[in-house]
Amino acid sequence: MYVPAKLFFTKGVGTHREKLTSFELALRDARIACYNLVRVSSIFPPRCKEVSIDQGLKELMPGQIVHVVISECATAEPNRLVASSVGVAIPKDRDQFGYLSEHHAYGQTAKAAADYAEDLAAEMLATILGVEFNPNSSWDEKREQWKIADVIYKTKEVTQTAVGHKDGLWTTVIAAAVLLPER
Repeated sequence: MYVPAKLFFTKGVGTHREKLTSFELALRDARIACYNLVRVSSIFPPRCKEVSIDQGLKELMPGQIVHVVISECATAEPNRLVASSVGVAIPKDRDQFGYLSEHHAYGQTAKAAADYAEDLAAEMLATILGVEFNPNSSWDEKREQWKIADVIYKTKEVTQTAVGHKDGLWTTVIAAAVLLPER
């Protein structure tokens, strides 16, 4: 197997009378439907570089097996808010691995889902880097402690939300980090 050298983030939404088709349409919206997606756990590889979706897609071929960290959420309930988010925390020491986190929720705004996923990834990274903090602290308090410790280089997220279709069609949202091998 390989250690991913690059990754890109994407998101999408799909709506259809069939749940599976709504998921497929969300993958199409995210531009990753033509790949054989394999879900993997949430490690951001050492020295991995983020690239744009356009750059990343140039390195893939339809039908290729592609590893992803993906979050999905679906509803057939009219007007129900759904959210999917993937957060990432990258260590300052790029020879160290970081964390990706998946989060999905019902009734949660894009900002709340994004903050939660980003916070979760940063918290996982901080704990292995020995940063001590109160897990019940607010996001801002934790972020300040991580800044003081000076071990986290960057955090970010990708989030997709949607409101369930008014006629009860399936609505699916996805957020994903797509891992790429070295070319």
